[in-house]
Amino acid sequence: MDIQKLVTENQGLLDKGWDFLLSFGPKLLGAIAVLYIGFKIIHFIEGYIEKAFKKAKLDPMLEGFIQSIVSVLLKVFVVISAAGIVGVQTSSFVAIIAAAGLSIGMALSGTLQNFAGGVMILILKPYKIGDYISAAGYEGTVKQILIFNTILLTVDRQTVIIPNAEISNASMKNYSSEPMRRLDLDIGIDYSDSIDLAKETLQYIVDNTAKVINKEHATIAVKELGDNAVIITCRVFVRTADYWDVNFEMLENIKKTFDAKGLNFPFPQRQIHITKQEQSAPLETVQTSKKSNSTSASEED
Repeated sequence: MDIQKLVTENQGLLDKGWDFLLSFGPKLLGAIAVLYIGFKIIHFIEGYIEKAFKKAKLDPMLEGFIQSIVSVLLKVFVVISAAGIVGVQTSSFVAIIAAAGLSIGMALSGTLQNFAGGVMILILKPYKIGDYISAAGYEGTVKQILIFNTILLTVDRQTVIIPNAEISNASMKNYSSEPMRRLDLDIGIDYSDSIDLAKETLQYIVDNTAKVINKEHATIAVKELGDNAVIITCRVFVRTADYWDVNFEMLENIKKTFDAKGLNFPFPQRQIHITKQEQSAPLETVQTSKKSNSTSASEED
């Protein structure tokens, strides 16, 4: 009896196991097939994207970033699909992932903003390594463009790390985007000095500055009749790399040449007019009046 009972129980277990394999086996095989084929397709897509990026000559940093994002998203999709074939409730699975993503996003909101800013900078390329830019209140040469921040080197050799969100969400200047820049110098001369002589002197200085481009097209004109001086502007074009060299050279030559020509740089002046006001009544008269009033009061008593 015991042997027969044991055989019967084992037969029942075998039947249940067989039924389980018949019902679950195809799903498991289908899930494995989805994982295998899905990852093969992902590998093919990654190779295609890599070739396309190399053909488009994209930034290597941007190329690796996009490849990793696409790979992760596709793999998550394949895993969720395989789980759905097996019988896992994918809706709850997706909800858990979404909730976790929302929590992480709220905790790292600032970091994600910098991340998004870095992506936009890498895609739009408003500046590149080696450019001289002004952003977030700082000026300097771009040394590195990272996914979360940009590193500048200022002219006094200080390293400045600026979050990418501050750059992508605000105005910035890229002084290196064009091969040439215009140098504007405003020079003030005394009202008693000759404007023609000042303009001729500035043109002479421009002609003798080697790094000025198109010297004959320099603009030299009266810009303003100021409170203390006649302002003459001198505008020339230079190579972007030569901007500061030309600026310093011309300022020094303007001072020396103007001194030699007798042209003066006026200091701020202020005229003070003193007007004579009507004087008040003398103090003695007031005192006498008070004394008379006191005497009258005594006589009445």
